[in-house]
Amino acid sequence: MTKIELSRLKEISDLRSVWPHEASDFTPWLAQEKNIEYLANVIGLEITVEEKESSVGEFSADILAKETGTDRKIIIENQLENTNHDHLGKIITYAAGKNASYVVWIVKHAREEHKAAVEWLNENTTDDIGFFLCEIKLYQIDDSKIAPMFVAVSTPNGWKKEQKRLESSETSKSKQDYEKFWNAFCDYAWKNQEFAKAFRKRQAKPNLGYSLSIGTSEAYINLIRFIKKNTIRAQLNIPNNKNIFDQLYVHKDEIEEETGIKFDWLRMNNKKRSIIWIKENFMFHEGDDLSKGFDWLMNAAMKIKTVFMKYM
Repeated sequence: MTKIELSRLKEISDLRSVWPHEASDFTPWLAQEKNIEYLANVIGLEITVEEKESSVGEFSADILAKETGTDRKIIIENQLENTNHDHLGKIITYAAGKNASYVVWIVKHAREEHKAAVEWLNENTTDDIGFFLCEIKLYQIDDSKIAPMFVAVSTPNGWKKEQKRLESSETSKSKQDYEKFWNAFCDYAWKNQEFAKAFRKRQAKPNLGYSLSIGTSEAYINLIRFIKKNTIRAQLNIPNNKNIFDQLYVHKDEIEEETGIKFDWLRMNNKKRSIIWIKENFMFHEGDDLSKGFDWLMNAAMKIKTVFMKYM
């Protein structure tokens, strides 16, 4: 009988031994795509970071983000200590100042009175806003690398129940179709070495879009499938920087010549967001070979990343 030597998982209670400062260490770490995706998977939100240290009057929110694929704003406030009244006031102030739909408060430890306060906010505010309270933990086995873990302590009323309902309900068939489609896309696309080298794979969600990082927080690629319209679309999303759009538009002719694509350029002056996109008609039926559509999406994404980045 083989003897297996086991060890013990130990918690590192001093978070500041890894992140000495919230603003200069923890917030930049969390804003990285792989780490914000980890948080997003734990709480069940699709998060796209828009800005770090986002000003709210004389104060600043640690991270301003949005729900991927929508314009709903997310405030993320970090606290590498136990919850306190000061930060509770801050998350309410930032939510009001940014007209946020979601607030995520990340802490070392949630005191019972503050957990109760967050639950009270979720019970007594409208369905348009939700508050998440999460603890951040650090663990290690012997001398292994230190591993972070997010723990959702409090979520909006019925959040997990509603997430499960949406996944299982007959009315969510389109969501299930989206998730199947994007899972199939991932299985197909990352077998291509060139595509796998250009983009980092992330978990597929039951959304109409699948986002790809291009190496900057100022813009990202969104691949979209419209079920009812029988179309697919690839677009460059620029969440909050009209200067980047204007800079790219100056080189519109060169970009379209290099890519061989005539894009739709939407500056959207009445919104913070700008998009540059292309679409293709494509019929989808259960059991169809989707490789043609997948190839189109992959090709469009590669051209957008390769050519547009030259002019950013």
